[in-house]
This record gives sequence, structure tokens and C-alpha cells, in this order.
Amino acid sequence: MLHIHGIPATVHEADPSPEARAQGGQLDIHQGGDAARVLDQHGALLLDVPSDGTAVRPEVLRGDLRRILLDSLPEGTVRWGSKVTGVRPLGGGRHELTFTDGSTETSAILVGADGAWSRVRPLLSDARPVYTGTTFVETYLHDVDERHPATAALVGRGAMYALAPGKGIVAHREAGGILHTYVELNRSEEWIAATDFTDTAAATARVAAEFDGWAPHLTALITDGETAPVARMIHTLPNGHRWDRVPGVTLLGDAAHLMPPSGDGANLAMFDGAELGKAIAQHPDDVEAALAAYEKELFPRSEAFYADAHEILDLCLGERAPQSLVDFFSGHPGEHDEAVAQS
Repeated sequence: MLHIHGIPATVHEADPSPEARAQGGQLDIHQGGDAARVLDQHGALLLDVPSDGTAVRPEVLRGDLRRILLDSLPEGTVRWGSKVTGVRPLGGGRHELTFTDGSTETSAILVGADGAWSRVRPLLSDARPVYTGTTFVETYLHDVDERHPATAALVGRGAMYALAPGKGIVAHREAGGILHTYVELNRSEEWIAATDFTDTAAATARVAAEFDGWAPHLTALITDGETAPVARMIHTLPNGHRWDRVPGVTLLGDAAHLMPPSGDGANLAMFDGAELGKAIAQHPDDVEAALAAYEKELFPRSEAFYADAHEILDLCLGERAPQSLVDFFSGHPGEHDEAVAQS
């Protein structure tokens, strides 16, 4: 957005290169819906929501989307391997950034787009992410139709949710015959710390043991995983996180409104970026007017998604799972709302 309005900007990116790491799984670009199925722990089908081909919810792999965006920028816009270690205000809305190589740079406008553990956020807010009590363990199966046909059939053509109170196996079919799985567990920080995820076999066995007695074609998403399991501890900022206006600096994406995954995080972050760029372009000679206009819309927009994010966790892992998710998909949310009110 800044580039197409002729406003120069530099992105300081910690990754050493665009190919340095996997960017995560498939992303739904709102709006619309897609195929989904809900199973119980024995693999019995509770609900099947097929795609009717009319959904306006294009899907893209995060790495592909990132490449598309990067390719639209002039060379040199992104400085790779440029990780911020500290930020200090200089007055007048200017800030000095220090990087891992010891170099420094001064900003005219500083945008913290640096995620959950933002180095920029402390300039604006004392809020720190807190653990929700839920961890997602990420695994992959490849070439599934040939090598894992029974598991591929259980997952189907879109998303699959096999759930029980406090735990679940959620998988999504991605391009190239890939099943991308998040094993969802309500477990303490101590439980996660006691699991050595650097030992692939031991970590896999420990996670799989939480699903003893579940259908083998479901647990194969864990035990047959072809990548090392990665624990994603789910953190959140306070609901409706906001801050007072501070000259020359603002936040977007998870740095501004970290919440449990709900399918909205990346969409919100991209929308934040577009709206911030538009505000700066509309107020080219008044930085504070631009940032104030952006934040005026940012706060209520992001606040509206916090309740949904926490509700989705409850739908998947609460005491009524998996029936709560069946009710949600089948258009009977009232039963779930009553259960939440009573819990």
C-alpha cells in the first residue's frame, strides 16, 4: 500500500532469506466456506459439510502468499537477517532501532509488525501475552492418497475435526497431497516443558499416548508424521487490547491483537497493513493524524474478534466437544451458547 502511493518504507525482517523457514499451512482468504467434517474419536462421521463449489473463500499456502507480496515490492525494500534487539524513543516521534549486528537506524514512523513477542509493543503497552492453556502440535503427512489412503479418506477434501473434551486432532488437506495436522491439547506449561520436542520419537510417543484408544487412522496423523512435531503454545493478549496514542509508532497484526487461532489472524493482519498504509497515504504531511485515524478503526475492529477466537477454542475443546462443533456447523448455535453461559 505504501509502495503504490510512492511512500518509501523499509521492512526489517529477522529471517535471513525468503526461504529460511516454512511459513505454516494453508490460509483461508475470507469470505465464504469450504468442505469440513467432524468425527468422534473412533472415526465415526458426525457431520459432513461438502463444498458446493460456490464458496468465496480462496485458499493459499502462506509461503505462496508471502512470495506474491514480496515479488510486488522493489528489490531492497526488505532487509533480510535484520532482527531488532532493542528500540528507544528519541523524541519528536522518532525512534532508534538496534539490530543483532550492532547497527542502528532511526525511524520517522515505526510500525511494529513483529508478532506475539513484539519488541515494539512495550513502547505503547505493558501488556504481555499469556498462555491460554492450549497447545497445538503440528505434524505433516505427504503423498497421502498413495501412502496413507485410509487416513486421507477420513480427512476428506477439506478440513477434518476429530474432537473430545480437552483434546482433538484437526487436519486440513493442502495442495500436493499433503495433510497438515494440528494436534490440540489442553495441557499445562509444565506438561509442555516436560516433553522434549527435540527428540522426535519421544515427543511423538508422548503426544500419541494422549490419544490412546482413538481410531488408528486418526492417530496415524501423529504417529506417521513425516516431519518433527512442533509445539505451538497458544498465547493471547488481553481481550480488546489497546493503548494510548504515542507519537511516531503503532502496531499491526499479532503485535497489536494476539488471540487464539480462529482463521482470522492473517486476514486481520493484512487488513491492518492495508488500512495503515491507506491512512498514511491520506495524511502524508501529518503522521499523528494518520496513526490516530488508523488506531481509531483498529481497536474496535480487532476487539470484535477476541470473543469469536475464544469461542472457537471452546467449540473444539470444551466439555461438549465434539457436539458443540456439530451444532455450530449445522446452524444450531443456541445449544452451545447456553452451555457457555452455564460454564
